[in-house]
Amino acid sequence: MDWERLQRHLISGFKLGNFSAHDQDHWRRVERYGMYLAPINGADIIIVRLFAWLHDSQRESDGHDPLHGERAELIARTLCGDFFQLEPHRLELLALACRDHEKGRLTEDPTVGTCWDSDRLDLDRVGKTPDPQYLSTASARELARLRPADRRREAGC
Repeated sequence: MDWERLQRHLISGFKLGNFSAHDQDHWRRVERYGMYLAPINGADIIIVRLFAWLHDSQRESDGHDPLHGERAELIARTLCGDFFQLEPHRLELLALACRDHEKGRLTEDPTVGTCWDSDRLDLDRVGKTPDPQYLSTASARELARLRPADRRREAGC
């Protein structure tokens, strides 16, 4: 998989620019959190990394944008086959993770849970503290209990 090609494509198409709360810096931190959590949780690291780069890439507003998850699901399905390869069941996990990531749900699926937790652990960027009760995995709940700087250092962000 050519990660740089995918990243360039998503960055160039991002409508909110480089100073958004949901920009490529956020995507990179979500990727770092995901890469830290995935081996602990037994998650599919490829799906977790793809989620990090796709989940907010189709935002049209930094504020209320209730359809951005559905647009992220659509771009994931569109790019699969050209920018990356996933078997159908793995694409469905990625699609679910993208579509429902902002709905505040929990899941027992280790891959989807790692995706959502990785995003929620970066809430500090908008002045919110991640709440362990909204995290699906024990490893993310442990990270959430750390101070923001310690959490980022632990995960390599």
